[in-house]
Amino acid sequence: MFQAGLIVGYTLFLWWLSTGIILYLDRLSPSTYRWSLLGATAILIPAVVGLSATRAGSEGASDAVCAFSCALVIWGWHEMSFLMGHITGPRTEDCPVNARGSERFLLAAKTLIYHEAAVAVTIAAVAWLTWGHTNQIGLETLMLLWGMRLSTKLNLFLGVPRHHEDMLPDHLAFLKSYFRHSSMNWLFPISITGGTVLTGMLLQAAWWPTTSAFASTGYALLGTLSALGTIEHWFLVVPLPDEALWAWAKPRAASRKGAKPERTLPHPDLCAGPPKLITS
Repeated sequence: MFQAGLIVGYTLFLWWLSTGIILYLDRLSPSTYRWSLLGATAILIPAVVGLSATRAGSEGASDAVCAFSCALVIWGWHEMSFLMGHITGPRTEDCPVNARGSERFLLAAKTLIYHEAAVAVTIAAVAWLTWGHTNQIGLETLMLLWGMRLSTKLNLFLGVPRHHEDMLPDHLAFLKSYFRHSSMNWLFPISITGGTVLTGMLLQAAWWPTTSAFASTGYALLGTLSALGTIEHWFLVVPLPDEALWAWAKPRAASRKGAKPERTLPHPDLCAGPPKLITS
């Protein structure tokens, strides 16, 4: 039980710290982005090596923790490359005020399609790297993060009360015009239910008496991450001061000297098509 508590605490700390570091670096002057991504790439290389080195390990908790941590580093690199504007999509313009339905969805997809494709290629590469080996924690971590993030993006597109727009850098301000303000959408209950069920299944498996130390650790890591993803979905509708978790990640205004001023955008509802047309 004590070890399980340590694993949960480690996951929470890593999630909080990595998110804060990315937010801090992203809020600095754009002139620093190149160096930040270069530093992240320097960490990315040993993370890939770590995944390869632990892919055959399944004897203890350390192999699962290492693979999980390496996967988070890889994910963090992709998040930085997107938020800093290096890998986004071919469209960098606001949503047209008359865009509706499938047209609006396709325009929104063009704002981040390169990023999504890069993540998909990375997941495929990790699957190839670990294929046939016993330690799949790294691959499962990336797949879970990708699924949760896609669900969040679709909920923002379909409509939620809270958008956390202040977390977007100025050069990605155009993305706000693709968000829709709404009290609820059809996908949100599915996302919450799916996340809750998945979390319960993973944590139940982690605490099952006959589960090995390696499997128990992996289930606990993934279950905690699933719980965090589900809670982040609730942040989209529940007015909680979650920004306070990363108040330390807000640099002084002087450090953002040279950043472009945020643009005034059209009212989000003007760019909002009916949610059911996302699949049309």
